[in-house]
Amino acid sequence: MRLPDLEAWAIFATVVEHRSFSAAAVSLGLSKATVSKAITRLETQTGASLFHRTSRRLALTETGTSLAERAARILADGQSIDECARESTTAPAGLVRLAAPMSFGLTHVGPIIARFLTAYPEIDVDLNLSDDRVDLVGDGYDAALRIAALPDSSLRARTLRDVALRIVAAPSYLERRGNPRHPADLSQHDCFCYAYFSTPEHWRLHHDKSKEIAVVKPGGRLRTNNADSTLPSLLAGHGIAIVPDFIIDDAIDRGDVVTILPGWSAPAVALHLVTPPGRLRPRRVEALLDFLTESLMSHSFVKAA
Repeated sequence: MRLPDLEAWAIFATVVEHRSFSAAAVSLGLSKATVSKAITRLETQTGASLFHRTSRRLALTETGTSLAERAARILADGQSIDECARESTTAPAGLVRLAAPMSFGLTHVGPIIARFLTAYPEIDVDLNLSDDRVDLVGDGYDAALRIAALPDSSLRARTLRDVALRIVAAPSYLERRGNPRHPADLSQHDCFCYAYFSTPEHWRLHHDKSKEIAVVKPGGRLRTNNADSTLPSLLAGHGIAIVPDFIIDDAIDRGDVVTILPGWSAPAVALHLVTPPGRLRPRRVEALLDFLTESLMSHSFVKAA
């Protein structure tokens, strides 16, 4: 029986993570020639190119993309085995790459990471904040926090807690334009559009008691890809928005904005901690996952006033 070239697949996964032969070589403590030879061996074995190579860019081919997730599992499993073997004598160490939404990352994840770095001095964290949805496997992330209704996928997810979406406006806007009584009335109002809603071109609202469904096409002067950026325009009375509770609840408490359309709700979403498939993970990753889970499940989402 011919043994699989596990070392080459682990090298391939590292190249995918760093999007560079040179950076992968530095990360692994190998020469660039060794990394290149490992990729060539795999391409010979598979009979297909794994990367498109140019002088400026390294990109996965269709074959490389289809194999990247499995190679990442080989690398992660190998790292976990090594770490388990050293578990009784060494503390978790190394780099963990985490992605999180921009606003939530600034207000909630950043402070948690500060405490984590104190608790685990041998672990480094690469924190990427963006409201765009990252490709965990393709972009080489160990985990991501997502606020959404998750579609079915091969990714593993821990649901940490629900996130309420508030339908809000400033009192000054309502005094000037009137208070909508039914979602159909929103067609006569300025409504802010958030690009990363599951259906950004439509608001799908349901009535909690009657179960009536209303689909509204928001029309207004502001479209954004970050919910926090709606606040200045919202407070200035320029329109109506649907905003997550962790962004808007302190403004509601102060009376800067009010909730409208009582009894109507936007589709439920939740905060999820998402990881690539596979059961074995390095201890440094498990340490961060457990720290995030405990911290986020035990603290309020409301922003400090």
